[in-house]
Amino acid sequence: MRILMLAAMLWLPAAHAAIDVYHFDDPKKEETFRELLKELRCPKCQNQDIADSNAELAKDLREKTYQMLQEGSSKEEVVDYMVARYGNFILYKPPFMASTLILWAGPVLVLLIGLVVVLVRTRKKPALAADETLSEEEKQRLKRLLNKNKES
Repeated sequence: MRILMLAAMLWLPAAHAAIDVYHFDDPKKEETFRELLKELRCPKCQNQDIADSNAELAKDLREKTYQMLQEGSSKEEVVDYMVARYGNFILYKPPFMASTLILWAGPVLVLLIGLVVVLVRTRKKPALAADETLSEEEKQRLKRLLNKNKES
């Protein structure tokens, strides 16, 4: 039995974990690199930054970020390059401008509309007394009906 398990393990392809190792001569560059990896979103993945994504595109973006920082580019230059290439979608915190207005104002508008709806629906309308709305004839009829139910 052990021989079969050993043979199966040898025939199965080995699982390779891709671990990117980046060497920096300056700790500030490494800190900037880590910040950029968390700030930049993978264009291919669903809401993952390029640090956590296993997509090939995210790997290429990590490489490009590393390369640009090693060449002396600033954080802003790397961000500008990525935005020029992939648009504002690549940023987790897109800049405030006309095209991103819905991203910034949308949640606030939804909350305000919800609050107004709740207030309007829960606002109590003044209840009118039954005596004020009924005529004398209706009051007499109501009394007869109520007394009739008590007698039964």
